[in-house]
Amino acid sequence: MDKPLAPLIEQRADPFIHRHDNGYYFIASVPAYDRLELRHATTIAGLAEAEPVTIWEKEDHGPLSELIWAPELHYHQGRWIVYFAAAPSREIRDGLFQHRMYCIATSARDPMLGEWSHPRQIDTGIDSFCLDGTAFQHDGELYYVWAQKEASIPGNTNLYIARMATPETLDTPPVRLSIPEFDWETRGFMVNEGPAVLIRHGRVLLTYSASATDENYCMGLLWADQTADLLNPASWTKSDTPVFTSDPQRSVFGPGHNSFTVAEDGTTDVLVYHARTYTEIVGDPLWDPNRHTYVKPIAWDPDGFPRFGRPSLDDVSPNDDEKATS
Repeated sequence: MDKPLAPLIEQRADPFIHRHDNGYYFIASVPAYDRLELRHATTIAGLAEAEPVTIWEKEDHGPLSELIWAPELHYHQGRWIVYFAAAPSREIRDGLFQHRMYCIATSARDPMLGEWSHPRQIDTGIDSFCLDGTAFQHDGELYYVWAQKEASIPGNTNLYIARMATPETLDTPPVRLSIPEFDWETRGFMVNEGPAVLIRHGRVLLTYSASATDENYCMGLLWADQTADLLNPASWTKSDTPVFTSDPQRSVFGPGHNSFTVAEDGTTDVLVYHARTYTEIVGDPLWDPNRHTYVKPIAWDPDGFPRFGRPSLDDVSPNDDEKATS
């Protein structure tokens, strides 16, 4: 019998782990959705017992006063940046919350001790519900990928990319990369969100999450050749099947909103994601706190595509036949 995978950290959704020269930093959505907190440890396992430090709290009123979601910690151009989403209230309009994307920054050597800037909005040029921003460097350029509602397209959010002028500002108009179109992307809600980027084996790989945040939540994959124009939608190919899904046999449900890091050996790629251990959720899944942070190593198939295996296991079994391009 395979040993089920235990959570790394309980009750932390939308997890993000950044590997730096002094170890690992962890940030995620907290159940109260009211603050940004960091952890640091010299190992990934050590993050479980690391003491959280609050670096920012939601404001009493205004656009940054509710539902602080999906923070990510990045280090770009000599500064630490935290990207996150916030809303002015818990009010739902036209089926959506009112989130916009923001960032805070510090030049401190240690982000746990830094004095952080006041939040600055990431302006995409489209004034609509948006969240889940991430940034990555490629060929000397900084890019931003995120999820946003476009009025003319049915559903909640699509995925967009733009080149950045600075870590806080975009340099190009948004380019739409993906919309929820397959059955597995439209269960409960029509969603593409939570993008994460990994550049390996000659490709820019972009994972994302789809469907409602219950047992239907799962991960999809886009990819482009690393020499291609990333701002051209034609450069990207989309898998028509999910690459990481619930594992009912071992009670791991809704795996997704992932990020990537590298293990202590400096070579093994690691998937970081959240999941639940049950499906009996009372009310809206967003208010259920039991999305836990998990990590597991990634395997690679002979064609250079990632194999994530089963979310209940701490490795990728040779018997797993998942393939991103299947």
